[in-house]
Amino acid sequence: MKENATGKNEAQDVDLKENTCKSTPWRLSVAPMLDWTDKHCRFFHRLLTRQTLLYTEMVTTGGLLHGAERRHLRMDECEHPVALQLGGSEAAELAECAKIGARWGYDEINLNCGCPSERVQRGAFGACLMAEPQLVADGVKAMVDAVDVPVTVKHRIGIDREESYDFVRDFVGTVGMAGCRVFIVHARNAWLKGLSPKENREIPPLRYELVYRLKRDFPDFTIVLNGGVTTNEQIAEHLRHVDGVMLGREAYHHPWIMSDWDTRFLGRNDTPGLSPDEVEAEMVAYMEREAVEDGTPWSAIARHMLGLHHGRRGARLWRQVWSDHKLKPLPPRQVWEQARSHLQVPADMPEPA
Repeated sequence: MKENATGKNEAQDVDLKENTCKSTPWRLSVAPMLDWTDKHCRFFHRLLTRQTLLYTEMVTTGGLLHGAERRHLRMDECEHPVALQLGGSEAAELAECAKIGARWGYDEINLNCGCPSERVQRGAFGACLMAEPQLVADGVKAMVDAVDVPVTVKHRIGIDREESYDFVRDFVGTVGMAGCRVFIVHARNAWLKGLSPKENREIPPLRYELVYRLKRDFPDFTIVLNGGVTTNEQIAEHLRHVDGVMLGREAYHHPWIMSDWDTRFLGRNDTPGLSPDEVEAEMVAYMEREAVEDGTPWSAIARHMLGLHHGRRGARLWRQVWSDHKLKPLPPRQVWEQARSHLQVPADMPEPA
């Protein structure tokens, strides 16, 4: 069989193209990650992919209802499509926050039923809500009735040692009856006691077959798989079984993986990609704008792009410059000049707009 430049045979390429022409807003997405996927992170990710669905970090209903709307919800128009993830359990509060999110222009409202941290549990939301599917359903129905944008749920396949497929099947069935049609499923259990959030991403075993089974049992629902996905090849394989794939930390730490998603998976050939150097130049311009418009220090933005040149010669020294707290008083353009001196930079590299 004849191979192409990527080392894959032509039959594989044809099969992949046929499998990736379907259109759904949830086909590829970047997970909501607390303290990470803020406005600046999403702006950076949007420079790498125009079509991938982006999520905010989780915003609690209390945080919104006590007057911190702008701090939590401010976004750039280029971020679309972008979804707001809420953390909460009271139906009336969820409905009010969903309306606030829709008013700010978010394309989707997502309910967090997957976070296992003790802080979240103390607030009676996150993964512990999976033990109360009717409570989740009540909250979902309230949000569905309140807004016109999609209301979705992100959850685990189980909690603690409950490994029965029936548990997650019944959860999805109950919440689906309330009007949710999109379920983002982290393919691990959440252990509510004894494990840290980091351990909860690593120790409970991945069971992708349960997510695949949900799609077979609920063919009319959109089922998105999350958890442990690190390569484009894995994405392609999962897309043979489910409607979408969500990446979290892999996309954050190695963001260049997203650079060909628009053409490879999302059927878009009209979105010319930027080079890593061009992306960095755009980020410097963004840092300058944010400093003027909102007083944001460049360091709060630069931290999100430290994986941009991963694997490139000089990348470690480049990261050290952008992470150097002693350089904070300097304007971002000067820091950029110091950082790029460690890379093999083309002579025609563009200046920030």
